[in-house]
Amino acid sequence: MRRRAVRCVATAVALLALAGCGGTERRARADGPSRAPKQHAAHAPVVMFLGDSYTAGKVGQIPEQTYAAETARTLGWQVIIGGYRQTGFIAKGKVGKDFARLFTEQLAWRPAPDLVIVSGGHNDRRHPAADVGEAARQLLGTVHQRWATARLLLIGPMWGGGSPPKEVTAIRDALGSVAAESKVPYIDPLSEQWITGDHDLGTGNAPQYILPDGTHPTAAGARHIADRLVADLRKRGLDRP
Repeated sequence: MRRRAVRCVATAVALLALAGCGGTERRARADGPSRAPKQHAAHAPVVMFLGDSYTAGKVGQIPEQTYAAETARTLGWQVIIGGYRQTGFIAKGKVGKDFARLFTEQLAWRPAPDLVIVSGGHNDRRHPAADVGEAARQLLGTVHQRWATARLLLIGPMWGGGSPPKEVTAIRDALGSVAAESKVPYIDPLSEQWITGDHDLGTGNAPQYILPDGTHPTAAGARHIADRLVADLRKRGLDRP
């Protein structure tokens, strides 16, 4: 089965798979071979991601190289990647928009997807965990109200190795509680130790999977995060929503 082409939109949202701009096509770029979709794109689930730089790409990184795109390629999804670096449930970053605003502007006007994945919290560490949790609760409610039939998944903060500060673990716990109350599946990369050790100290898997900035994943790291996410999705029956 041939790999499906990837198209782009010239906005903060990256629409991969079957949507595009200017009538042009390009294949997903990544360091290393792309993974062939498991099923024909005409029958593939439509999945939306909303998140920070891990999900939408850091400065200089195209969305096709993130874990979100790697996950979609592995599972044969049609994927729309929304969000922006330095943002969160409350954090607005340099773009001046939080997840709720980004959802409204980038995703909410589109046809209903099969699954919406919200991933973040890393950039909210300067805000009280309870406030972050409440913002997440409101966002999940907004998504459900917009698309009642779409399945939802919440992913907690990611951390580039080393021990995350207590502010981040508090946000992780707050998001877990919100997910349980909202009956939304929750994945916790910190507890599952997707990234271990410390890049600067040369310990764990961080030297291989995290860039020298100590935060963002390498190309291999994006594939590793995608592999961990795919395994969790399959356990929860969300790989083919």
